[in-house]
Amino acid sequence: MEWRDEGVILSVRRHGETGAIAEILTAAHGRVMGLVRGGRSKRQRPVLQAGNAVQCVWRARLEEQLGTYVLEPLNLRAGAIMEEPFRLAGLATLTALSQLLPEREPHPRIYEALRIVLDAIGDDAVWPALLVRWELGLLDELGFGLDLAKCAATGSREHLAYVSPRSGKAVSAEAGSPFRGRLFGLPAFLREAGAAAPSADVIEGLKLAAYFLDRHLFEPRGVNFPEQQDWIIRKLAETPH
Repeated sequence: MEWRDEGVILSVRRHGETGAIAEILTAAHGRVMGLVRGGRSKRQRPVLQAGNAVQCVWRARLEEQLGTYVLEPLNLRAGAIMEEPFRLAGLATLTALSQLLPEREPHPRIYEALRIVLDAIGDDAVWPALLVRWELGLLDELGFGLDLAKCAATGSREHLAYVSPRSGKAVSAEAGSPFRGRLFGLPAFLREAGAAAPSADVIEGLKLAAYFLDRHLFEPRGVNFPEQQDWIIRKLAETPH
């Protein structure tokens, strides 16, 4: 069988003397692995880097087999990202979290959102807030979405200020005030379209997303949350904007 798709490379590992196995999040086929023959050649190495967008042809005799990839570059952004540690930490977080998606299960919304974050990763004032939205979208896509539309206590959609770590639901300023030390803050950019996303709000958003990702996806697997996100938070705290 054979299919054609576009995708973003998540990881690459050596295979044999000259080959490589590429893990790619594709638009219509989900997260799929495949053998790239000659993947360690000088021509292929610049293409086979995490974060690069590629056009791919996947072939296998049977659907359940590993299959082989033939890749053509669409956007070789990885080289530029690797020169900037802050952006590299963002890329590493995105690729690590994308690997939580079930193999060969299409998630077109997550794929499109991933492309949006990566397309913006050259702007440090923009991509961290997009990363927060992408992480919350990943939670939703995998069945653990937060309810940030109305207050869990009163049902009101006004003056939402907190998120309950227990329920994952929003809480209004009035209802949450007595318990604010035990609640996450709800950043303005997550509750108001077009709101600014200062560093303090982005940090709060990253902590919020990380808490629920860890609780629902990493802890059950017995693995640690990507440490690069803590580095992003520290960097944002050092250079507020």
